Amino acid sequence: MRKLLISLAALVLIGACAKAQQQPEAKFGWKLGAQTYTFKEFTFYEAINKIDSCGLKNLECYTAMVIGGGLEGKMDFRMDASKRDQILSWLKKKGMKLTGYGVVKLKEEADWKALFEFGKAMGIETFTAEPEEKFMPLLSSLCDKYKINLAIHNHAEPTHYWKPEVVLAAIKGQSKRIGACADVGHWIRSGLDPVECLRQLNGHVLWVHMKDMSDKTKEAHSVIWGTGVLNMQGVVLELKKQKFKGQLSAEYEYNWKNNSSDVATSIKNFRALLSKGKE
Repeated sequence: MRKLLISLAALVLIGACAKAQQQPEAKFGWKLGAQTYTFKEFTFYEAINKIDSCGLKNLECYTAMVIGGGLEGKMDFRMDASKRDQILSWLKKKGMKLTGYGVVKLKEEADWKALFEFGKAMGIETFTAEPEEKFMPLLSSLCDKYKINLAIHNHAEPTHYWKPEVVLAAIKGQSKRIGACADVGHWIRSGLDPVECLRQLNGHVLWVHMKDMSDKTKEAHSVIWGTGVLNMQGVVLELKKQKFKGQLSAEYEYNWKNNSSDVATSIKNFRALLSKGKE
């Protein structure tokens, strides 16, 4: 029996080491996933398989995506329970999880409340959103009640939350579950330094939309991570310094119909960076 226990313990250790090599981000308390907007030309059902093929298990769902897989409608939070159950069944079979949902922009208090009910049913950890500031007290209470985070996303200038100062002012005095979704690509398009923006948001970054960009103009497009203008090592260092615990969602907005291999290579490059300790 003792030999059997030792053998089992050894197998568990080997398995843990193998996982650490395959998912080095886990040692920092990070998750790697994908924003399904990357695959907006396809259905959610098709996107599941594409994301799985990239070596990722955590999904952040684009809100207007067609469901597919024999189900009518879109990935709207108002969907009925039978559709929710079917989607969860698909994910379970793949060993995947719907960790995020967004970017949400709602105009009515009742819709925000319904969104959080949807999040509870689906096991969602974080909503990425661009809410009107008047909803902040409501969202603060909903975040605490449902134990779901809300991360304010920045699109490029001139949108409301394009720079960190605006995000910080909006979340001041609210629940700790309200913070920032740092979209490093849109910061580059806005002429901002992503590393400096992360420093400004120190302690408030809950989620990251990870991109590398072709250049530093408003017309820049996504490229494979590590081949563009993003200071990826600097981003990693700053997230580690802040003890960030959240998800980095790959959001690849280019080569729309054939970008699975670009995403897979990006993830491979990022994990190699973490594994080799170059960060």
